[in-house]
Amino acid sequence: MPTPAGTLYRGREGMWSWVAHRVTGVLIFFFLLVHVLDTALVRVSPEAYNAVIGTYQTPIMGLGEAGLVAAIVFHAFNGVRVVLVDFWAKGPKYQKTMLWVVVGLFVVTMAGFLPRHLMNVFGGGH
Repeated sequence: MPTPAGTLYRGREGMWSWVAHRVTGVLIFFFLLVHVLDTALVRVSPEAYNAVIGTYQTPIMGLGEAGLVAAIVFHAFNGVRVVLVDFWAKGPKYQKTMLWVVVGLFVVTMAGFLPRHLMNVFGGGH
């Protein structure tokens, strides 16, 4: 089935990068909302704040932190790509190549971050 003409955001790489950019943006927004609320808790009840922070120090939340970093890294790199596609005259021509650059940068960045983070989460990084 041919891709409809007139937009980069229908089908294939352009559409999936658009979807991933929106999903990561929403996830980052919800993290920030929860972060502001749990930080505000310290003024209401320091004991409740400490209890909430204590629940964050689990392997499940450590994996969540890794997911958060992955979302931020992809969103940041892809955001630069979106700006280039929208404001650089040759951006649409190179949008697919730039997406693969984003994927490469994402993989390299996460490969540098994940091993050390996961060692800390699962007790090997003391």
